[in-house]
Amino acid sequence: MTFTNQIQAVATCHTPYKQKFGIPRQPGLVDAAHGFIELVPPFNHLDCVRGLEQYSHLWLLFCFHENLSQGWKPTVRPPRLGGNDKLGVFATRSTFRPNGIGQSVVKLLGIDHSHGKVRLEISGMDLLDGTPIIDIKPYIPFSDAHTDAIGGIAQEAPAIIQVNFSDKASQQLAQLSQLPQYPRLEALIRGVLGQDPRPAYKKHQDDPKLYQVALYDLDIFWQVIEQQIFIHEISLFDQPQVKANLLAKLNANT
Repeated sequence: MTFTNQIQAVATCHTPYKQKFGIPRQPGLVDAAHGFIELVPPFNHLDCVRGLEQYSHLWLLFCFHENLSQGWKPTVRPPRLGGNDKLGVFATRSTFRPNGIGQSVVKLLGIDHSHGKVRLEISGMDLLDGTPIIDIKPYIPFSDAHTDAIGGIAQEAPAIIQVNFSDKASQQLAQLSQLPQYPRLEALIRGVLGQDPRPAYKKHQDDPKLYQVALYDLDIFWQVIEQQIFIHEISLFDQPQVKANLLAKLNANT
């Protein structure tokens, strides 16, 4: 039997994650990540979410919209296996899937209806900013939570490594944390980088490379030194001289 169906986005998810690098590999790992789901016409009506406030968590079905053009393969290399061994695509949560559909559980913080928009405030998401949401369902604890479930290669949560800030980064963090557009900024940075978003084959290695993660409209510059994350600087987007100066300083010290 051949089946086809056209799917329409019902909402757009807005998150702190502006690039794929650095996004947690599973939902709920970084609770400090706050964002919202904005319903789009003709679904942007309060009737569509009537009663939703009685639930604490939601299932989001979404599309890996930036991966669709790259297609899919029957086997993938999960990061949990070091990026070397292969598993079938349906035995993983790879973003490269036949229909490009993902699902995540997020925490519902509130429902806002103002200026003609309906928005669901959420946290703990693992979605790229701008991700199209194709369905929203309530999370039902008695049926959706199975404490005796076997998680295969992902039975345990990933180990968290220590995150340190330079004096300069600490000062920048203190100033930025006072601004309302960066809620729980320190916890967000520690949660994202503490999972070491580098490629799997670089885990447990010191690494002289200068990395850059985008959160909100900020660039976080960091390295791995003695198995710990060291944050050099936090700056606004579109400041290439910041990275150039950091690279020059690092090269001078080697």
